[in-house]
Amino acid sequence: MKTVVYPGSFDPVTLGHLDVIERASAVFGHVVVTVMINSTKTPMFTPEERVALLKEATGHLDNVTIDFHKGLLTDYLRERNLNILVKGLRVISDFEAEFQMASVNRKLLANLETVFIMTKTEYMYLSSSIVKEVAQYGGDISNFVTQGVQKAIERKVGGL
Repeated sequence: MKTVVYPGSFDPVTLGHLDVIERASAVFGHVVVTVMINSTKTPMFTPEERVALLKEATGHLDNVTIDFHKGLLTDYLRERNLNILVKGLRVISDFEAEFQMASVNRKLLANLETVFIMTKTEYMYLSSSIVKEVAQYGGDISNFVTQGVQKAIERKVGGL
């Protein structure tokens, strides 16, 4: 039973993320969804809030756990003796960025394998950034996130 890590900022977790998590959990023995810090992004939620939202959203999956790491992903993997990453892909530009990241990670951790999972077509347009922008302008995000995440976002943007 292989354990894989699905890293991301998950700010917030979207239905696209959940699609990848659910599909990875059907293929692998254990999926560790790891909230990471992305220094190029301004987060809406604290790491602790993101962990809590992910735990709520994945509560129905017995072989999924949620974790947090601040630092290099390869250090996280090395500390836990893990060597398989799952990355979600939506569009070609995702592949280009993820391929580059996978190559760098493999230089840092020689035995690392990265498995790419394509999101379902219905989520190809979806990103956390889009969800936050739509919410900040009062748009309906109910088709993008779980109810729990929607409520948390609404609290953050002023109770829309």
